[in-house]
Amino acid sequence: MVVEDGIRVGSGVMPAVGLGLWKLPEQTVASTVVDAVAAGYRHLDSAADYGNESAVGEGLRTVLQNTNVNRDDLWVTSKLWNTFHRPEHVRAACERSLRDLGLDCLDLYLIHFPIALKYVDFQERYPPEWLYDPEAASPRMEPDLVPIADTWGAMEGLVEAGLVKEIGVCNFNTGLLHDLIASARIKPALLQIESHPYLTQDRLIRLAHQYDMAVTAFSPLGSLSYLELGMAGAQECLLDDPVICSAAQRVQRSPAQVLLRWGLQRGTAVIPKSSQRARLQENIDVFNFDLSDSEMAAISALNRNRRFNDPGHFCEQAFGGFHPIYD
Repeated sequence: MVVEDGIRVGSGVMPAVGLGLWKLPEQTVASTVVDAVAAGYRHLDSAADYGNESAVGEGLRTVLQNTNVNRDDLWVTSKLWNTFHRPEHVRAACERSLRDLGLDCLDLYLIHFPIALKYVDFQERYPPEWLYDPEAASPRMEPDLVPIADTWGAMEGLVEAGLVKEIGVCNFNTGLLHDLIASARIKPALLQIESHPYLTQDRLIRLAHQYDMAVTAFSPLGSLSYLELGMAGAQECLLDDPVICSAAQRVQRSPAQVLLRWGLQRGTAVIPKSSQRARLQENIDVFNFDLSDSEMAAISALNRNRRFNDPGHFCEQAFGGFHPIYD
């Protein structure tokens, strides 16, 4: 299967390989953005909660001022954090991301989680993260009962105001997608979910495509980002899986490139994360080889339904609240 380097998202075309900016240090992310664009990246996946959007903005300014790349060449995504789900807070949250990134308009703005938390004012703490009051005797997350339809209506207002081109959602399940589609005036253009060979999410991806939604897979390399957080074990490393290594040997590519190619051939965009120049180049060099049908099937058969990024686990463990969003 030949995969083009772009995926249609609403009325635009998003580069199929992007740079994920989660957990990239604020001190170095500006230079990483510059290095990534030099390596050929034109898709940056950001979020208010990553705590580094101002630094990402510095990198973008360097790129736009000092290279031949212009704003129209780039696809920049950001995300609405959980504490800003009430309609009266959505625009202010988007405008804060735009200001930090140094942009007039986002290519894509996503609801980060289907989890609404009590509002924390920008002046009090930004990004507000998960805990309502970190200084409390027993700090915990504080849910807020905000219907997704209310939040989505405000997201639609961002499109109508010209602040964002496309809107979508992250971490939604099939039931939430059905419900959102039924009431939306502007249909979600993209679904971003965790997906890798240990969590293939075939039915969810099929449903999104049925609704003409593009899909971006985060954590496409599996457990790597979660090892240092204690959310994955060393034995769960996809880069060491014999099936992946066998395919890598045949195509003379790295296991990471095989994983990214598998994601692309499934019809999803992928947003690997790295700050190393060699890795940045390796991760985008995935368009001139193909995995065979048998290799694709064997890799997909590795599915364990193993979710590393699960609020049903980490919210209770780290933030004092049991808040599952997946069955």
